[in-house]
Amino acid sequence: MANLIRSAKSSNDWTFYDLLAYNITVVPLAPEQFFPQNPGPLLEGLDPSLLNSSLDDKNFSDPNISDAVFRYLGYLGLATNPTQESFMDTFALETLHILGFSKRLWLGTHHSIPLSICGDVCQVAQTDVCLRDLQSTVLLVLRVDKSAFNACQPEPEVIAGAIAAYQNNNQRRLLRALSPLDAMTIPCITMVGTRPTFYLVPVTKALSTAVETGQYPEVQTTVMMCGTSLGHNSSLSEGMETPEYRRIAFEHFLAFKALAKEH
Repeated sequence: MANLIRSAKSSNDWTFYDLLAYNITVVPLAPEQFFPQNPGPLLEGLDPSLLNSSLDDKNFSDPNISDAVFRYLGYLGLATNPTQESFMDTFALETLHILGFSKRLWLGTHHSIPLSICGDVCQVAQTDVCLRDLQSTVLLVLRVDKSAFNACQPEPEVIAGAIAAYQNNNQRRLLRALSPLDAMTIPCITMVGTRPTFYLVPVTKALSTAVETGQYPEVQTTVMMCGTSLGHNSSLSEGMETPEYRRIAFEHFLAFKALAKEH
């Protein structure tokens, strides 16, 4: 693997080849292994219509549905069968917003994070949704699968984004006269359609330096990943347009929000 070719490229051009080239492996875990607590009770504070409403027209004319739920269901409908890339980005952002990820934080789309790779300091990691604090510390990276519109491999791309976030966050620490950290775990999410997958990406100084210099790191980086599904009998294309799936996805999002705060 040390002989694999490594080159300066933006995160949009990362593939599974690049994960091999930088000794990164992704390990899938079951929800009970990935999340430290039972996420079920986390749904109790949500509007029931947000959880249970289908995308039928009658729900959009129901006067009992709040403006926030009406807005969210509309974005969900656009993302279910998207005709524009922006529909998918907006839906991902609105999901994080309605579930409280942006409380006293900055949530935005299409944020570029500088990425130093193979001696080139001018590359970037392009996020579809990014969560930052007021010091521009990157707290969460989200990448959407847009393979229906262009070539895209969201898992390698979001991991590249995590490495860029580590570099960015340490640079921000230096600007505030703080010592850089030797390791950070960056929370990441990919969205395939309306189906989320969650990642914890541990980025070390050794991994970041290997990427910066185009070298093969001796120590393997293990990324933990957890997908979202209804079980073996569900359709692989079934997503949050289905209320049953939406409840599970929301449970995972809320549990991940708590998990992300620990990092």
